[in-house]
Amino acid sequence: MNLLKRHKDIQTEKPRKEKKRRFKRVHGFSEKIHNFVSRNKIMNKPYVQSGLIALVLMLIIEGFEYKGVFGGFIFLVRHPAPFAINYIVIFATLSIAWLFRRRVFFYFLISVPWLALGVTNGIILSYRMTPFTTADLQVAGVAFDILPSYFSPGQLALIGLGIVAVIALFVLLAIFGPKKRQRPNYKKAACGVLIAAILASGSWSFGVKTNLVASYFENLWDAYYDYGVPYCFITTWLRRGVPKPAHYNEEAVKNIFAGGELEKQTEYTNKPPEKNRPNIIFLQLESFIDPTEVKGLEFSQSPTPFFESLKESYSSGYLEVPVVGGGTANTELEAMSGMSMKYFGPGEYPYKTILETESCETMAYDMKMLGYSTHAIHNHRGAFYNRNLVFANLGFDDFTSLEYMNYVSKTPKNFAKDDVLIEEIFGALESTKDKKDYIYCISVQGHGKYPENKLIKDPTVSVSGGLTKEQQNAWDFYVEQVHEMDTVIENLTKELSSYSEPTILVLYGDHLPALGMENEDMKSGSIFKTQYVIWSNYGKFEKQDKELCAYQLPAEIQSRIGMSEGVLTVLHQNRDANNSYQADLHMLQYDMLYGKKYIYGGTNPFPPTDMKMGFNPIKIDSVVSVAGKYYIKGEGFTPFSKISLDGNILDTVFVSPTVLKLQEEVQPSDAERMKVSQVEKYNSILSTTE
Repeated sequence: MNLLKRHKDIQTEKPRKEKKRRFKRVHGFSEKIHNFVSRNKIMNKPYVQSGLIALVLMLIIEGFEYKGVFGGFIFLVRHPAPFAINYIVIFATLSIAWLFRRRVFFYFLISVPWLALGVTNGIILSYRMTPFTTADLQVAGVAFDILPSYFSPGQLALIGLGIVAVIALFVLLAIFGPKKRQRPNYKKAACGVLIAAILASGSWSFGVKTNLVASYFENLWDAYYDYGVPYCFITTWLRRGVPKPAHYNEEAVKNIFAGGELEKQTEYTNKPPEKNRPNIIFLQLESFIDPTEVKGLEFSQSPTPFFESLKESYSSGYLEVPVVGGGTANTELEAMSGMSMKYFGPGEYPYKTILETESCETMAYDMKMLGYSTHAIHNHRGAFYNRNLVFANLGFDDFTSLEYMNYVSKTPKNFAKDDVLIEEIFGALESTKDKKDYIYCISVQGHGKYPENKLIKDPTVSVSGGLTKEQQNAWDFYVEQVHEMDTVIENLTKELSSYSEPTILVLYGDHLPALGMENEDMKSGSIFKTQYVIWSNYGKFEKQDKELCAYQLPAEIQSRIGMSEGVLTVLHQNRDANNSYQADLHMLQYDMLYGKKYIYGGTNPFPPTDMKMGFNPIKIDSVVSVAGKYYIKGEGFTPFSKISLDGNILDTVFVSPTVLKLQEEVQPSDAERMKVSQVEKYNSILSTTE
């Protein structure tokens, strides 16, 4: 037994000794580094440590922006002055660690948010082509909604593990991290922090005044490349809303429309006779472009044959939009209101800021003044971008979201297909037979992310052109969606062709898909250009092809039918005769939303509407009990309809558009108080029956 035991000990002794040797080597190496740093007088200086950490952080952050290991060095070589400003800003934040004995812990604490900024920006750029801004923090709920569409369960698990690991490291450093024996010289450290802050503030101001960096971003995508991620991200936080023009006052506002071509019509004198007014439908198509606009790609057949035929026969052209790869709500606002997003804060979503509390003149309000009914339709979540709240401030009588639709087919990425919109558009038209209708319809089928794994086994349109396997799969998926959307456009125009009322249909893409295109890849020369078509069912207008901005689109449509309703409509329609066009647009946007409302005589004439969710009311006809189970019979139920009692949502089964089944037990006396609520996927109640 002793010999056997000795044999086993000999067998295990070598691995143990090897582990000890490896441990000693690693430990010895770390000790050498620690001793070098602690004994080296220069390396032990806090400003040297902060400087080195700031340099590493900058290289990592810009590496993610430029999508390469050497991206940070590329940014340094191309833009040395902006690199220096960003570097000094990071250095100043790290200087806070000088005030503490646990300097390593605070270096880590301050570095993690900077690293998170770089990593998050890199991830977002790879999926939507628009950089990460502080506005994205305001729509965190939107992010959580679409995360499953962008990441696989395994990737989401890795992200979760990464967050847990960072938190664990925080805890370990807080408990076991190195701690200086002596207290820091607080006066000296505070003085150093103050100097670093002054240096950062001074370099920032100097950079802006000398145009080394810009405070106004014409193009957010380019700005991040040219001026650095930290600077641009902070700027999106500092600059919110429309800045006050330098010479803003009542006289300046009223002079915009003083005489000449820009004389403001205080009464709606340009309206055509009632019988000649057309219905007006805007169909904003999610991520929709004609894929042949991308250079270097080849297709087995035309991806969007009907849209191409419309471009040949009807007024069309490039449409400059404010976003790329995402940010639908901002294109939407421009095409509704005539306001330009470039005068808001960079990356701002007004739906999440000023428009949550302030109503705004839009084409919907202007059409209401002419007796139109106004409808918004979107085959996605009603609470997405706060639309269920904001649309009342934009002049809509009703808003029909996904929660009010039945028989909705889905894409492999679980977004609603756009064919459901045809029925919803005609439902809105028929809901107000005694009035003309203005309908703003927002599609969702083309939404990314486009999968890099093969989800479309036998694509209708084959794509080629030097693509990787992953790119091939993403393009196959995207082209399949826009091909189906093209069929929706064809079916909609066919049905509208035989509709008894004159109708105008405006078709356009809200932005390019997030498929990695750059300006040189597009025939238009810009990733901020989609295309539009103006179609009608009562004889074609004279074909006028022109390039427009999204904020000029509502004025262009009114011009085609002889209308000039609305403050900004008049401005846009006379833009060619106005030398101060952009300055006046800036002035009016500020006055209408943030200023004294001089253009309206000092009072906002557009109160929020009493907007209803869904153009058809949901009704309860009766509550019946069958075999101990309660059923509600009525009208307008959808899979999002839930039985509610005193505001509490009960377990409900959707049986049909006229029947709901209650799964829970309630008292007979409570059954009389039961109502039906439309509940979105995150359990927010959008509406409840009376």
